Amino acid sequence: MPAKPIIWTEVKGDYEKLFDTCKVHENRKSLADAKAKQIAVSQDRYEAIAKRVNSTMPWWFVGVIHLMECGLDFKKHLHNGDPLTARTKMVPAGHPKIGNPPFTFEDSAIDALKLTGMHKQVDWSLPRILYLLEGYNGYGYRQYHPEVKSPYLWSFTNHYTKGKYVADGKYDPNAVSQQLGIAAVIKRGFELKLFS
Repeated sequence: MPAKPIIWTEVKGDYEKLFDTCKVHENRKSLADAKAKQIAVSQDRYEAIAKRVNSTMPWWFVGVIHLMECGLDFKKHLHNGDPLTARTKMVPAGHPKIGNPPFTFEDSAIDALKLTGMHKQVDWSLPRILYLLEGYNGYGYRQYHPEVKSPYLWSFTNHYTKGKYVADGKYDPNAVSQQLGIAAVIKRGFELKLFS
């Protein structure tokens, strides 16, 4: 049976409530702070990409995806963290379609963001951003494991304990994400006045 689509108007309030009540674990705040600061250091680079994709896109949106997909390594594709020395191998494979490797981080990032429809977005409210970021990684948790909030967003916060996709399509209810969640970084980025 196909998964029920995730419809923005039906989940908007959930993202609002989750972010409003989000608390970063005390023992992970320094990590979230460090990552938010690292993202802020490259603000100019992220801003240039955001402006080329969608003039209203917040620069830090590019930065948090870069953190999650590439560990802030500018030698990797924003699509999935594959090296820029070739087209992407993992899903989505074969990108960018235009140009020849090695690709610049900027050209690859623009391709990744347009591939996911970010150039068409008009709503950049925080709940919508969280919805888009979860979609960037996939809505598998909402569709198949609604009892688990996506660790891609909520790991190291009060909204996530355990349950994780350990490979594409393979879910382990007892696995615990060791990756800092995007919401934790955004929360601290705002609290430290690094993101606006």
